[in-house]
Amino acid sequence: MKKTLGEYIRFLREKEDISLRELAKKLEITPAFLSDVELGRRNTSEEILGKIAKFLETTVEDLMEHDTRAPLEAIKRLAASDPSYGLAFRQVVEGKITPQELMDLVKKKHDGEEGK
Repeated sequence: MKKTLGEYIRFLREKEDISLRELAKKLEITPAFLSDVELGRRNTSEEILGKIAKFLETTVEDLMEHDTRAPLEAIKRLAASDPSYGLAFRQVVEGKITPQELMDLVKKKHDGEEGK
């Protein structure tokens, strides 16, 4: 299974034998912020991704291949176009629906449309 962006950053960091604190210091960010990025709890700017790529001897493009997040602006536009999307997103974020339940719904809808 392909690593997420955060998992990939951690993999590269550990491969280079650089501690989280050491890399955070080089990037001029807090260790807590870098930890959140690695755990997928926070997003980071392209500027920071560029610095991460430089220190971990890779490219921004290589890092972005592991970024599976939906574009934030597209999500905002979708939620603004129909309030029910906003409600649905909140249900997911608040943990009222699990990722697996969401994927099951998508699969069920997809399978139903193929049968038509």
